[in-house]
Amino acid sequence: MTSFDKPTTAPHQDDDPAHRGGAEAGTESGVPGAPDPARPYVVPQNAPPQDPAAKAATEAALFEAFGGVRGMVETVLPGLLFVTIFTINKDLHISAIAALGVSLLMVVARLLRKDSMKHAFSGVFGVAFGVVFAMMTGNAKDFMLPGMLYTLGLSLAYLVTAVAGVPLIGLILGPVFKENLSWRTRNPGRKKAYTKASYAWGLILLTKCAILFPLYWWADTTKFGWVVVALKIPPFLLAVWLTWVFLAKAPAPIDVFAEMEAEEKAEKERKAAATQHREL
Repeated sequence: MTSFDKPTTAPHQDDDPAHRGGAEAGTESGVPGAPDPARPYVVPQNAPPQDPAAKAATEAALFEAFGGVRGMVETVLPGLLFVTIFTINKDLHISAIAALGVSLLMVVARLLRKDSMKHAFSGVFGVAFGVVFAMMTGNAKDFMLPGMLYTLGLSLAYLVTAVAGVPLIGLILGPVFKENLSWRTRNPGRKKAYTKASYAWGLILLTKCAILFPLYWWADTTKFGWVVVALKIPPFLLAVWLTWVFLAKAPAPIDVFAEMEAEEKAEKERKAAATQHREL
């Protein structure tokens, strides 16, 4: 297979058992339950939605992809600590150092547990940029500014990629569901779901920015900080929930890794058969 999202041109694919997936697919390649690598499986436009078990798996994969409960804690805790300390003593330096320190502690905890470092590192970099900005300007509000600018850029990226037909949420979640980019040309129902989800993420994050940026200019530091902390999780949970709703109604993902394994096995069997034929 030359591409993870290579479309098929085989006629009448909806009526061909090799294109239905499940136990019927892949009998020509000699690998029961796997798709025929010579005729890649394409999900029809009107394919039925996923079953309850698949929906539950989608929910679990989504939650894990975006960091789960621990990822949310790592996202909220540094900013919460910064705002709390600054509210009490108005000391920018102590607040910033405390926020950076707790971020580093969370990275160390993940290292000791040998967990994924993606979310922890992104949190540390975000906090570090905030500390640098705030220390340079002497304005505690600027601790929040890098995160706000990142949110604005991310919202625009979701919207632009959705309009362009390559929704960002699909690029993020494709590897999680082992489909890579197969949804682009081989699973139109899933592409539609990813497009809707990207629009949802973009609009939700853009709304968050529309609330925070005016407050950055007009509100006092303490009130602004608490609003920033309060808006960390709810918009995120709303976007994840809408993504789950769209994907739960979409066709199941095409497992391109299983296809590649089936193709490799079929190729080995063909070579073995050819070698045996020559020996006879």
